Amino acid sequence: MKLEARRSCAAPANAAGRCAPEPVNNGAGEPGCPDPSSTLKAKVTKQSSRESLQRKNTECEVYDDGTNTFFWRAHTVTVLFILTCALVYVTLLEETPQDTAFNTKRGIVASILVFLCFGVTQAKDGPFTRPHPAYWRFWLCVTVVYELFLIFILFQTVHDGRQFMKYIDPKLGVPLPERDYGGNCLIYDPGNTTDPLHNLWTLMIRDWWMCMIISVMFEFLEYSLEHQLPNFSECWWDHWIMDVLLCNGLGIYCGMKTLAWLSMKPYQWQGLWNIPTYKGKIKRIAFQFTPYSWVKFEWKPASNLRRWLAVLGIIFMFLLAELNTFYLKFVLWMPPEHYLVLLRLVFFVNVGGVAMREIYDFMDDPKFHKKLGQQAWLVAAITVTEFLIVLKYDPNTIMLPIPFFITQCWILGLLVILVWTLWRFFIRDITLRYKETRRRKQEDSGDRERPLGNGAPSGRSKLNGGSDALRHRKS
Repeated sequence: MKLEARRSCAAPANAAGRCAPEPVNNGAGEPGCPDPSSTLKAKVTKQSSRESLQRKNTECEVYDDGTNTFFWRAHTVTVLFILTCALVYVTLLEETPQDTAFNTKRGIVASILVFLCFGVTQAKDGPFTRPHPAYWRFWLCVTVVYELFLIFILFQTVHDGRQFMKYIDPKLGVPLPERDYGGNCLIYDPGNTTDPLHNLWTLMIRDWWMCMIISVMFEFLEYSLEHQLPNFSECWWDHWIMDVLLCNGLGIYCGMKTLAWLSMKPYQWQGLWNIPTYKGKIKRIAFQFTPYSWVKFEWKPASNLRRWLAVLGIIFMFLLAELNTFYLKFVLWMPPEHYLVLLRLVFFVNVGGVAMREIYDFMDDPKFHKKLGQQAWLVAAITVTEFLIVLKYDPNTIMLPIPFFITQCWILGLLVILVWTLWRFFIRDITLRYKETRRRKQEDSGDRERPLGNGAPSGRSKLNGGSDALRHRKS
């Protein structure tokens, strides 16, 4: 069957399924050799081609037979027809209840569902297409709805905002009880007669999302902010054994192994009905939940100042989003085990990957991606809005003074980053440019002096040489 390349990198995939580099031919007849008569325009073109090749070398070759089945069609008319039928049924055949609160809730939910139907069928596609583009369009619309909900909460008073949560769950809207998280760090607690090994179960059982949201940097943030929230006061083994070694270490190891497998996997797509064997069909269905293509991220934060500041901004926003997880449930009076806390984490798992891909594309190829992606824009807005809600609803907690020795540590760390930035992107570059200019001047002066020192002797030197030879013969 003839396969058509939908998206391919400049380098063909080798036997392992990876992208192999391809020599650059600049039109001078020999790959990789510059044209001596190249103009400034040719140099710019060559630089652009080099950057394009470097980017394409991070993308593996993809073959697609172009099958467009019922599964991949937009179904805009079908969705519109079903939506219209549902609205007609509610209007003409269903009796409207006389409960104002119920009608308000149902009206809000119906408005959200109509918006989701519109977005899933009409919104702009993002960088991901598996398992289906409609899946990522759905999460884009959910992102818009969540940001609008946060804006609504931000414009309420503290009391009204907390009581509004009762419309979502009547159990919310009440103050959280005081809890001691790090007061007892004994693995065997003889004071607890019912379960003396309760701390041991904490070591063994942990929520799955902790592996993704806790990092070493976040552990230092927990140490720094444990005077504000009791959640951050954990036992030493919880900080360094569970979080750093087990959750982070095991999660990063498994993630890197998965990335290595995805980078070596061949990306050849065929229509399900074009595959003759049942085993091949089942394998094709399973691979539907893997990426359509693979792009290797090369952040290169030290390559230039723009990328360095962008990486610092990504780290800052990531840590702020993780802090919002704990502060939001504290100021909105949501217990840690509430389903809304879990839904927010599931939400960020789905939209975070798209946002990071859009940020990487915007950083890596700003000439092609001239604006920040829609999902990345919304995730940044949500992170900032969540922090503003925390700041408005409980400014006293946020403004609690940080202990002096912790402040000293953070100031020292920020100074190290600032000094390294100045050295790497300013002092070092100026020094290198000065050395390069001095070397060129020395080469130019050597080129000017070389004809006098190594050239043919002048007429007078020839005359002197002849006179010396004559005196030697006379003697």
